[in-house]
Amino acid sequence: MKKAIAIIPARAGSKRIKNKNITMLLSKPLIAWTIEAALGSGLFQDVLVSTDGQEIAEIAKKLGASVPFLREPKEADDHTPVWTATLNALKQMEDYKKYKYDVVIQLMPNCPCRTAEDIKAAYQAFSAADADSQISIFKFGWMNPWWAMKVNKNMNTEPIFPEALRKRSQDLDELFCPTGAIWIAKTEALKKSGTFYSPSYRVHELTWESAVDIDEEADLRMAELIMIKRKH
Repeated sequence: MKKAIAIIPARAGSKRIKNKNITMLLSKPLIAWTIEAALGSGLFQDVLVSTDGQEIAEIAKKLGASVPFLREPKEADDHTPVWTATLNALKQMEDYKKYKYDVVIQLMPNCPCRTAEDIKAAYQAFSAADADSQISIFKFGWMNPWWAMKVNKNMNTEPIFPEALRKRSQDLDELFCPTGAIWIAKTEALKKSGTFYSPSYRVHELTWESAVDIDEEADLRMAELIMIKRKH
């Protein structure tokens, strides 16, 4: 078994939902769903929460995650790519533990519907492909981006893909969207490229339910409905 680490980037700042990573989703803080999925997968030597917030750190520790250090404030702004914080957390953890990991899996806490089984399936696909990195995606469904439009100041619409409007929906190519639910990389490849989008990255498809990304209050309600449905 390769040495694998799960890193959950959870900065304290959030503009659209205050304290998003610890806001309640059903009976648990949002971040709890990701920590429990990571621990439940049984894949990891360590489940590390990378955060600049002391309250998030304390909650994460109680849930069984490791938080041996806090993230530097300069890595917790709105401009630093999340994988930069993940990469730096990986290096810090290797220095702290005094050994190297083979694989790093980044799990965004705002994707609470991804399960331990999803993580195991993604890791199995990554291992079988022997790729340097892997990005999770989901297929667009009823919200077909081929029909996307902008609305100008005169309240007229400007289609993004005007040629698609002349085609039947069944004749349009399927489109996919990245989701931060499960991103995987060989640690040395991540260190070399500095991003999960390495030259030979691959994709792994999740269901849209597992890929739900919490940015606004309506997304929380969607996640609640999915989880209630799963229970029943």
